Amino acid sequence: MADRYLRLTGTAPGRFLTRRLGLPQPAALARWSAERPALDGGLLHLTAGRSALDLAPVLARTGTGPAGSDRTAAVVLDATGVRDVEALAEVHAALHPVVRSVAASGRVVVLGAPLDPADHHQAAAQQALEGFTRSLGKEIGRGRTVNLVRLTDAAAAESTLRFLLSPKSAYVSGQMIEVGADREPPLAEPAPVDPDRPLSGRTALVTGAARGIGEAVAETLARDGARVVVLDVPQAEHDARRVAERLGGTALLLDMTSADAGARIAEELPDGLDLLIHNAGITRDRRLVNMPAERWISVLEVNLASVLRTTDALLKDGTLKRGGRIVATASIAGIAGNAGQTNYGASKAGIVGLVRSLAPRALDEHGVTVNAVAPGFIETKMTAAVPLFIREAGRRMNSLAQGGLPADVAETTAWLAHPASGAVNGQVVRVCGQSLLGA
Repeated sequence: MADRYLRLTGTAPGRFLTRRLGLPQPAALARWSAERPALDGGLLHLTAGRSALDLAPVLARTGTGPAGSDRTAAVVLDATGVRDVEALAEVHAALHPVVRSVAASGRVVVLGAPLDPADHHQAAAQQALEGFTRSLGKEIGRGRTVNLVRLTDAAAAESTLRFLLSPKSAYVSGQMIEVGADREPPLAEPAPVDPDRPLSGRTALVTGAARGIGEAVAETLARDGARVVVLDVPQAEHDARRVAERLGGTALLLDMTSADAGARIAEELPDGLDLLIHNAGITRDRRLVNMPAERWISVLEVNLASVLRTTDALLKDGTLKRGGRIVATASIAGIAGNAGQTNYGASKAGIVGLVRSLAPRALDEHGVTVNAVAPGFIETKMTAAVPLFIREAGRRMNSLAQGGLPADVAETTAWLAHPASGAVNGQVVRVCGQSLLGA
């Protein structure tokens, strides 16, 4: 369903009226397209504290223009060298004069260092960057985003910086992403020749891919070169086959809650799997006092138990190959909670626990990274059926004052699935426009 309020605020009378009434003024977001694959403008690189990072080669490959362009599309502040409260003054001094000059739908990325457990002054100063980033994200406006990346190796963070400094991250704001050293084993196949199709030669399984967010994820992975297996329940056969045919992939009709789901996937993919995208999920909303046991059990079974079972099976039997990626779908309902969704919130919080626990072991034992996306209010057929006032609240209660699109979740998933994202592991990235709840 179209966001008519967003359209209204894009007109001169609408801007005047909403400004006079003190109402939210969302800006139309500049999202990725083949015609506009990069931000329109230059990149400003600033430093606070004494940094040891050599960022110039990495930033030169992000696709954002150098400083000196007519407008500033992005600002990268290297604050990895901030080690005390006094150095935080340099953060203010660097960004205070330039924030207003960042173009609409522009980007501010703050780079920080891991917290040093042996130096509480450094830890305090670096943690301060998180509060600073989230606060700036809530006030910067005009469709601009602000994110924090903690890193130790500039080269290992290249795929993350490319994502955050591109239109693909339009609905990702107020996030803190940790990037470690890339400990993945080298892949047997050579690096992809075409940087626009980084997933060439890889097979991706997307669950719940017959419609909605899952369909968008499958479409984006196919765009990036992956051979996509569209998995959905037998009842969705028509839509699953339609999507698979359109993307040049294959359809797999399977109930993920069946005990042998993992074995059946392995049987269908004798050559193995590179990308396992857990998207399938259901809601059975009702307040706890009115919720029968079957509503509770069904949601936990589809959204969490089936993910655990199939992941364990595909890792154990080696179907998921070394250098592979697991990306699961959590939700801000699992982070902040949501009335009427104790079952759904529990299942999605369980996904967060799965990622945090499994990620280090899966990388060490199987050479596979494990991450999650946590969508907020995304414009789908399901949210279109939500009552008007609740739907409007969901759209406006974030820093961008609008709902996201399935493509926003898909682009975030594609970044986590990228061959160069091996240093991103154990992260839960909210795709919520910086929701004012739980963010």
